[in-house]
Amino acid sequence: MSDFDAIDSLLDAVGPQAELPPCQVRRELRERARLSKAQVARALGVSPSTLSGWESGRDPAGEVRTKYAYLLDGLNAKLTNETETTTAEPAEERSVTSGTAVAAVASTSSTEPGQDEDEVELLAVPEPCVLCGRPAQQRVAGFAQHLDPSDCQADPAQTPKSSLTAPSARAQVPRTARRPGLASGKDTAPRGRAFQEPSGPADLIHEAVHAVLAEHRGDVEAASAVLLKRAIPDAMRLLDETRKGARYDVIAHPWIPDILKKQTSRGADQIWEARPKWTRTELPPGKHEVTALDINGAYLSALKTHLPLGQLEHSTGFAHDRRRAGVHLITPPAWEHDAVLPNPIGQRDEPGPLWVTEPTLRLLLRLSGPKHGLCEPPQIHESYTSGATENLLEKFRIALKDARDTAIADGDGLTLEYVKAMYSKFVSTMGESNYNRELYRPDWMHIIRSQAFANLWMKALKAHDAGLTVVRAMGTDELHVIGDWRRVFPEGRSVTEVKVKDTYTAGTGTEASMGEEQ
Repeated sequence: MSDFDAIDSLLDAVGPQAELPPCQVRRELRERARLSKAQVARALGVSPSTLSGWESGRDPAGEVRTKYAYLLDGLNAKLTNETETTTAEPAEERSVTSGTAVAAVASTSSTEPGQDEDEVELLAVPEPCVLCGRPAQQRVAGFAQHLDPSDCQADPAQTPKSSLTAPSARAQVPRTARRPGLASGKDTAPRGRAFQEPSGPADLIHEAVHAVLAEHRGDVEAASAVLLKRAIPDAMRLLDETRKGARYDVIAHPWIPDILKKQTSRGADQIWEARPKWTRTELPPGKHEVTALDINGAYLSALKTHLPLGQLEHSTGFAHDRRRAGVHLITPPAWEHDAVLPNPIGQRDEPGPLWVTEPTLRLLLRLSGPKHGLCEPPQIHESYTSGATENLLEKFRIALKDARDTAIADGDGLTLEYVKAMYSKFVSTMGESNYNRELYRPDWMHIIRSQAFANLWMKALKAHDAGLTVVRAMGTDELHVIGDWRRVFPEGRSVTEVKVKDTYTAGTGTEASMGEEQ
């Protein structure tokens, strides 16, 4: 392509954006066409939560805007034609047409007004069931399926044999009555009585793994590559699933203040996350055995934190409203305990005010309270906050935790790595990332990271208060201590437990070890 061809292509791409009807009309057109959010979102290649945003005030851009406008224009034309045709029909024909439509819709589901459910289509020619492979007469959410679980039985002769040494029966026995999994990109089936409900969102994770394993005939390495690549969109689908029936609406692409925007293309924004990077300067006399503890699922646990629901609003003053969350410009208090505990705001070279997140501010306020009395309260100058809840991602977190626990119990390394990728990439890509355009919340990203750092700091305080010598605190999951740590922290692989990463000897003198002294 010549330089002029490239310029012509660029000029062709520049032009007026496709016009969209008002938000209320967009939703009305979809509902009149009896299309669920899941069906429309799947056709446009976005998530249902993104479509919800387009129906409540946000506009898409680029190619997807053109597709959305094309869909809405088509729906408007189709519905207008149907209305005109219905008006021109004789009374008897209208009653027959109406009766047929009612019969067709009755087979879909018994939904209440406002609920989004996928329709069931009757097939003139049977197609292979997406769950068992045998001929099915119905199509649900665009996929052929049996409505009666008794009809949905896989033929043992056609069941692919896995070369994987399965850690459990989960990887060998397909759940024929379950809904399609995440990795296939298929949405869940209707909640009709003929369907068996899965035990919870964690089932979607297991089904995704099983589907990819079956597709690659038990090749764990190939399945792992596919699952890790799909971790971000799968995490977003899981989030949508766990948000069904939630009490709070979330703004996925709100207005963001300049302090949360990168100063340069490769630079950072102005938010300080208080990442610990601390090593004790002096140890007690003698040689000591130091244990490096690994904190399990640090970012997974940090999903339980106070997150702002809507657009951040600016305020000034020293008061802190615990019903809200966001970022705050503070002057941190002096820290007089650096010899035995890390500074709660991390290692900072320059003094003065800085922007911190909600978990950091709450940690400082907690440490300045009567229970601990370790510092003075921070001075709050201004804030960007919104109404908040600590349980916004709780169902999402529990689904991931349950899948993680099951994978560990079953020795299922593939699912474990997939789950880790889901929650770690979910956190890291919700800011300015090309890998996750369904959720743009850099404030959430900073808050969740800071919560992980605050959780580690509180473990360091717990160790110190229990008489252990804290030697080092690093990042989200590394805590080095001297002493009998097992009386303070339970050992294991659960997110409430710790495991040993390393042991080494430190200090000088003639004593053999700290353990013998105690």
